[in-house]
Amino acid sequence: MSYAHYSCVHQTSCILCVKSRLSFTFRGLITPVFTPFNSDRAKSLNLSLIPQYGDYLARKGITGVLVNGTTGEGPTMNVSERMSVAEAWTNTVKNTKQHLMIQVGGTSLPDVLDLARHAESIQADSILCLPELYFRPQTFDDLRDYLKMISSAAPNTPLLYYNFPRMSNVNLHMGQFLQYLGDQIPNFRGIKFSSPNLEEGAQVLRAGNNKYVTFFGNDQLLSASCALGADSFITTGSNVVSELVLETIAEAKAGNVLKAREKQQRLTSVILTIAKYGNWVETMKAAMTLLTNINPGPPRASSKLLTAQVTTSMANDLQNLGLQVKM
Repeated sequence: MSYAHYSCVHQTSCILCVKSRLSFTFRGLITPVFTPFNSDRAKSLNLSLIPQYGDYLARKGITGVLVNGTTGEGPTMNVSERMSVAEAWTNTVKNTKQHLMIQVGGTSLPDVLDLARHAESIQADSILCLPELYFRPQTFDDLRDYLKMISSAAPNTPLLYYNFPRMSNVNLHMGQFLQYLGDQIPNFRGIKFSSPNLEEGAQVLRAGNNKYVTFFGNDQLLSASCALGADSFITTGSNVVSELVLETIAEAKAGNVLKAREKQQRLTSVILTIAKYGNWVETMKAAMTLLTNINPGPPRASSKLLTAQVTTSMANDLQNLGLQVKM
């Protein structure tokens, strides 16, 4: 398997370029993007939508995207499809100037390593990786060793761990893990923390004297995360109500407690209204179609679309919350 290799005005191994790529200075909000599928039997990729999708998010003030994550249904695609999606976003961010994070986990180890190599070859800004999902890590050593293998496949790209215990069933304490990890993985830079445990989240933020970047992943806990000192987030809600997510973060980071609480309550109401109609991806994709000019198509992880009746009910509920719905 061959890939287009990273290059610069010097050489592939240019020390200055490698150091620049590994510095990982991005802070702020990253949107975990949906993977657009067609409504055919195979739910084939609709890559033609991605440039429009990226432009839409950029105009909303979104400066980073996460590809092939949970929201992007990464584990439902084969390696070739995941690479195609990553390449389409690589071409898109050349115009939108968004940070490109690619999630490579959720499949067999050889495939994970191939996906990591590919992400580095197409100059992804960072790599995010789920843990091994069958032979799950039971100890800090297990997780370190797994991440070391991913690191060795893409040593010149910042690596982050995707902590999502509800889905992965890996329940290692992340604050303690980061303290344990230290400098054992040279390109390791932080985690996506998709857990509601804010006590653990606070320890993650403080680990290694604030050495690691932590992306909090819960739309309903944005203001609370900011109160802990969080400055970076990856939340699905930023696809459908980008302004509200950004406003919640801005008010919370500014210390405007009452305004932040008001924004957070409104955001939480929107998220709960959407989520009550089915599983996470299918309902959020439906909401994306109702609230924006982007139609990401059907979910692949679910065998069904929301019925017209359910979609109409969701639309009515969202209108009752004061949102402008496209029907």
